[in-house]
Amino acid sequence: MRVLVTGHNGYIGTVMVPMLLEAGHEVVGLDSNLFADCSYSEEGISSIPEIVKDVRDVTRSDLAGFEAVIHLANLSNDPLGNLNPDLTYDINHHGSVRLAELSREAGVERFLFSSSCSLYGAAGQDAVTETAPFNPVTPYGKAKVLAEQDIAKLATPDFSPTYFRNATAYGVSSRFRFDLVLNNLVAWAVTTGKILIKSDGSPWRPIVHIRDISLAFIAALDVDRSVIHNEAYNVGRSEENYQIRDIARLVEEVVPGCEVTFADGASPDKRSYQVDFSKIQAAIPGYRPTWTARKGVEEVYATLRDSGLSPDEFEGPRYRRIDHIREMLASGELQDDLRWSPAHTL
Repeated sequence: MRVLVTGHNGYIGTVMVPMLLEAGHEVVGLDSNLFADCSYSEEGISSIPEIVKDVRDVTRSDLAGFEAVIHLANLSNDPLGNLNPDLTYDINHHGSVRLAELSREAGVERFLFSSSCSLYGAAGQDAVTETAPFNPVTPYGKAKVLAEQDIAKLATPDFSPTYFRNATAYGVSSRFRFDLVLNNLVAWAVTTGKILIKSDGSPWRPIVHIRDISLAFIAALDVDRSVIHNEAYNVGRSEENYQIRDIARLVEEVVPGCEVTFADGASPDKRSYQVDFSKIQAAIPGYRPTWTARKGVEEVYATLRDSGLSPDEFEGPRYRRIDHIREMLASGELQDDLRWSPAHTL
């Protein structure tokens, strides 16, 4: 299948693309390359044809000839979304809907949208299914809700959008991120011996490895389009719902000589939800996730153990998306709308 992957040079994209190629798909990437300087390693980054363009500036001709679009590109988490909520809606909501509209016009049959369990927000104690009410508490989560709702209106017999509501991601990538809870806690443990929890540790989070996220999208390409037509799927494993403090304890067990500590003024986080993942495994036979939090902690620890990474590095602009954006805005490389300045050479 000929597949366009937006955000192919990002945290998930650099893991997903090699898996798509291995599965036999023809892959083209589309990315503005805002995070080109955020590589942990160039190892494993696939060389594929690419369109270097902001997702908001895509044209119908860019999408011609593709059988599927996998849409990963967006402002990627809650802190970055809070930087400028209007831009979050512009990119994550309006940009995604416009991309879906153009995809339909160009004859693309499958539009696989990378959504998020963040749209459940403050969800109480019961594990939520895809039919649960939305209760997002951040612009990032709200934009995902709006994008899903508006893209759903575009569905036709010839155009099938599908919404993958990913749990909180973790795992090793060439474009590593340390603004994700499991990766962040392991990095603190390795570099300081302290597992720093910035909340009171009580919030619930479902977590999922980026290879298992990638597997969901790839497996969906193999099922009959009617099965996934205009459907939403939580992406993860039901056994992989954890309180933050439980993830910290796993890190404490795996990384020698470290201990759990709490940041000054640590308080409960409004974002707390447990999620049921049974629907995707029933509907998409090829989706059989294998990663666990412990296995993920072990992977991240093995990668960072001899890296020489410092706290200033992993808490800095190279690995924290919001700090990277702020640095480029301050330098004038980016315009206020997060497009490259005219002087920048893509």
